[in-house]
Amino acid sequence: MENQIKVERDTYEKDGKTYYSYFIKGNIRGRDIRVLIVPPDKGGYTVLDIVFGEEMEAELVLNPYEIKDESTGKVIKGNSYAVRTVDEEGEVYECAIKPFRASDKALLNMLLNKKAA
Repeated sequence: MENQIKVERDTYEKDGKTYYSYFIKGNIRGRDIRVLIVPPDKGGYTVLDIVFGEEMEAELVLNPYEIKDESTGKVIKGNSYAVRTVDEEGEVYECAIKPFRASDKALLNMLLNKKAA
């Protein structure tokens, strides 16, 4: 992908502990947006920490898919998402992610459509 989209992270504090939030920044129709990203399950935060290592951003990876509904013949297309980093030795680290809310999914789709145009 030419216009590489990055997933970033930032720290926040809650109940005296420091945590990371994960997001994609962009601009749609002149408005700055922030798409919240989460792992598919709670244990995925440990995996995200490993993928990011000491870095504060990682590459967004799109994995297109198509599913055909056998009963209707309708084909459903979409993307699954992951973040990826590569260390100094060339080792690849990757973790599945998803938009946090339906609104985050809509914003991510708008951003991806804008980048593809």
